[in-house]
Amino acid sequence: MPEGLIIKALSGYYYVLSMDQGAVESIQCRARGIFKKKGITPLVGDRVIYELTENGEGTVDEVLPRTSELIRPPVANVELVVLVFSIDEPALNLQLLDKFLVHAENAGLDTIICLTKSDLVEDNTSERQDEVSPSGGELMLPDVVKLYENIGYQVVVTSSKQGEGIEAIFDRLAGSISVFAGQSGVGKSSLLNAMVPGLTLETNAISNKLGRGKHTTRHVELIRLHNGGLVADTPGFSQLDFIEIEVEHLGSCFAEFASYAANCKFRGCLHLHEPECKVIEARDKGEIAPSRYEHYLQFLGEMKDRKRRY
Repeated sequence: MPEGLIIKALSGYYYVLSMDQGAVESIQCRARGIFKKKGITPLVGDRVIYELTENGEGTVDEVLPRTSELIRPPVANVELVVLVFSIDEPALNLQLLDKFLVHAENAGLDTIICLTKSDLVEDNTSERQDEVSPSGGELMLPDVVKLYENIGYQVVVTSSKQGEGIEAIFDRLAGSISVFAGQSGVGKSSLLNAMVPGLTLETNAISNKLGRGKHTTRHVELIRLHNGGLVADTPGFSQLDFIEIEVEHLGSCFAEFASYAANCKFRGCLHLHEPECKVIEARDKGEIAPSRYEHYLQFLGEMKDRKRRY
């Protein structure tokens, strides 16, 4: 039986793209009832064994082993996440960016930080447009880029209107399954429209009253790129929780903590007020950004509160 890739799931149907070279059209499939009995739900991104039926449709018979699995958005076999945050409209929120980074690190995914709408900075001569307001103060945009590049993340500043940075993102997506994630209204769909000629994903302007965009993407679907990449354009959302992450594991999701944490006096150090905590020492020396450590403490507090409630 042939092997394929689920590129869309909608209303109980799975749209499977054959792994044969040159396959263009996906096949509409139903999943066999055995999946429900086993508690297995096929996901977009799953590599599957399927069988064609007489009516030109098909049935998914087997889901092959996954290399990764995201719960929100529900996508399998993702290798790279592009965290899309706008420089303005809505304003760059570093606390939320750090929360997304924690989830990406927890899932073991490579990450690109994409800062969109750079044209808004260039079009406005006000100094305010060059600033972002993370928790704990204001940073200039170049400082934000430097902060995350020093941690080890690739940061790309883009403008869909002007074509800035599009090629750099596009090149990284080649040959892999990637997911675009971020708040509503930050320009994920505009970015993909700029990358894929003829693609017309719905976009929406920011609501002036609410300061955020409407959800323009309704379901998860893999978009094919001509360089062999597949990208999931996911529904925008502004809230994330830490249900899947244990308190003791949070520190390891802050990439720059790792080398210091290995030398903490106590095993399982939470980097709060423990003696001879090397992470705290690094923060005091300016080797760990104050905003990153502050967000770590905030997330730790959220997780402890949740644990107490449940």
